Amino acid sequence: MPSIQSLLMWFFTVLFFAYQFIMRVFPGLCVSEIMHKYQVDATDYGLLASMYYYGYAGMQIPIALLLDRYGPRLVVSLCCLLCSFSIFLFYWTDHWSLVLASRFLIGGGSAAGFLGAAKVISLWFPFRIYSRMIGLTFSFGLLGAIYGGLPVSKLILLYGWENVLLMIGVVGLFLTGLIAISLKTYKPSFLHESPSFGKNFKSLLSMPIILIMAFCNLLMVGPLEGFADVWGVSYLIKVFALTQPEASFITSAIFTGMLIGGPVLAYISEKLNVIYQMTALCGILMAILFAVVLLSQGNLTYTILYIMMFVVGILCCYQVLVFSIGATIVPSDMRNITVAFLNCINMLGGSFFHTMIGVLMDQFWTGEAEGATRLYGAHAYTYALWTIPIAAFTGGAIFLFLKKSGKTLGEEAHS
Repeated sequence: MPSIQSLLMWFFTVLFFAYQFIMRVFPGLCVSEIMHKYQVDATDYGLLASMYYYGYAGMQIPIALLLDRYGPRLVVSLCCLLCSFSIFLFYWTDHWSLVLASRFLIGGGSAAGFLGAAKVISLWFPFRIYSRMIGLTFSFGLLGAIYGGLPVSKLILLYGWENVLLMIGVVGLFLTGLIAISLKTYKPSFLHESPSFGKNFKSLLSMPIILIMAFCNLLMVGPLEGFADVWGVSYLIKVFALTQPEASFITSAIFTGMLIGGPVLAYISEKLNVIYQMTALCGILMAILFAVVLLSQGNLTYTILYIMMFVVGILCCYQVLVFSIGATIVPSDMRNITVAFLNCINMLGGSFFHTMIGVLMDQFWTGEAEGATRLYGAHAYTYALWTIPIAAFTGGAIFLFLKKSGKTLGEEAHS
C-alpha cells in the first residue's frame, strides 16, 4: 500500500495533468471572441490552436530526459509556472505573434503533465500497482477536460473569456506552489542511460512498422484533437443551433467516453487477441459516426448527438492500443522511447488537423463578415470537418494490414 505522502505527491502532480487539459481546450470555448479581438481568420486561428501541439509534441522526449535527471519536483513545478506565466502573456498582449508564442509555451509546459505523474508513480509507488495508477492518472486528468468544457463555458458567459483566462493563470501559480512543497527532492542522476538513447532512437526510426503506426495514430486523432479540443463547440453552435454551454457539454462527452474507453478496449483486445483489428475498427467506426453527424446537417437530437460523441470518446482510446502494440514489438530497452515517439507524433496530429481545418474554412468562406471579423457559415464548418472522418478511415484501413508485419517484427525483436 503506498504511503499518504506518495498519494499526495501523485495527487498534486495529477492536478497539473488535469490543469493542462483545461488550458488545452480553452481556446475552443471562445473561438469567435479570440478571432474578433485579434482580427484573425480561421487559418490564423488554426495556427494558434496548432501551436499548443507543436510545443507539447516537441517537448515529449526532452521532458522525459529532464525528469530522469532532475526529478518531478523541479521539472513539473517549473513547467506549471511556465504555463501560468504564458497564460498571463496571452491575457496581456495585443500582438498576435506573442499570442502564438504563449500558446506554444503552454503546450511545451503541459508536456510534463502526464510524464511527471508517471515519473512519480515509478519512483514512489510499488511496481505491482503501476498499471492501475497510470489508469487512474488518465481518468483524473480527463476530468480536467470534462470540467474545462461546460463549467468553464458558464464562467465565460458570466465573467468574459479574458477574466476567466486570468483566473486560470492565477490557479496555475497556486498549483506551482503546491507541487513544489509536496513533492520530495530527487537526487540527480547523470543520465547513465544517455549513451544508448541515440542508438535506440536511430533504431526506432529504422523500423517501418513503428513509422506506419505513428502515421496512422496521427490520422485517427482528429475526433479528439481536431474536434473536441477546438473546433467542435463552434461547429455545434453554428450547425446544430446549440448554446455555448450545450455545445461544450456535447464535446466533453468525448472525454467522458475516454474515461472508460481505455480499460474496455484493452480488455476486449487482450481477451480476444485482436489488438490490431480492434485498433482498425476504432478508426473506421469513428469515421462512420462523424460522417453521420456531418451528413445530418444539424438534424440529430441533443441526446443522440451526446451518445454518439460518448461512443467516439470510447473509440478515441485506440491510442492505448497503439502504445501497447509499440511497446510489445520492440526490445524492452526501447519501450519508453517508443511510447514517447508515438505520443509525440500523436500530438502533432492536433497541429495537422487545426491547420487543415482552418485553411479549408477560409477556402469555403462566402465573404460574410462583421466589421473586420470573418463569419463562417454551416457549410464552411461542415466541409472543413470532413477532414476528420476521411483521415480516420484511412488510418483504420491501414491498420488492417499491419498485423502480419507487426507480429514478424515482434518475434525478431524478442529473439
